[in-house]
Amino acid sequence: FVLHYQPQFHLDGRMVGAEALIRWQHPERGLVAPGEFIGVAEESGLIVPMGHWVLRTACEQLAAWQGDERYRHLQVSVNVSARQFRQRDFVARVVEVLRETGARPHLLKLELTESLVLDNVDDTIAKIGMLKTKGVRFSVDDFGTGYSSLAYLKRLPLDQLKIDQGFVRDVLTDPNDAAIARTVVALATSLGLRVIAEGVETEAQREFLARNHCHAWQGYLLSPPVPVAEFEALVQRTNTAH
Repeated sequence: FVLHYQPQFHLDGRMVGAEALIRWQHPERGLVAPGEFIGVAEESGLIVPMGHWVLRTACEQLAAWQGDERYRHLQVSVNVSARQFRQRDFVARVVEVLRETGARPHLLKLELTESLVLDNVDDTIAKIGMLKTKGVRFSVDDFGTGYSSLAYLKRLPLDQLKIDQGFVRDVLTDPNDAAIARTVVALATSLGLRVIAEGVETEAQREFLARNHCHAWQGYLLSPPVPVAEFEALVQRTNTAH
């Protein structure tokens, strides 16, 4: 397995971080996207050690960047599966990885799906709360695609909501998707949360998000997920201009 990094940009054009995304470097098939193997990993239980590997590798990269002023400000988002999050020792494992790698906790953002958050809210609140005391940040991925509950948003100590790419894709042609995107931004802002949109592929989509005060975005408009060397080169080109 290898990690690729998809850049995340602030509204002003600065690169502020990346989402770490796993790829399978197959000896014959080349680079295999996670859509082809994550399902099997979930069913078999391998998603737990796989998720731990992603977390550790991302934290090792964060620690490596801390010694370089060009990269030390970057946050890294790591997706956490429901099966991984529900492990009894999940909090202890995250704390252990942070201690062993030396990564700064406030630069690590754990992304949880909406369905995971709603599955067992009390357990979710307890685990998020414990890691928040260490400085770790949290984002809800694919927000709005499940059975969104405003009650849980009020209770959970989150930092960010991520607008699902399904809404971003048709934001210029579907009034309902546009309304949902605007509502997510307004809701998050009123609750003191940041907002990031994924799947931004056109300048018009980015401009729509900017007009509606979405704080950050990621997508193929500027970069797909890339190997770490390409990501670092993009950071230098982008942030030098700002």
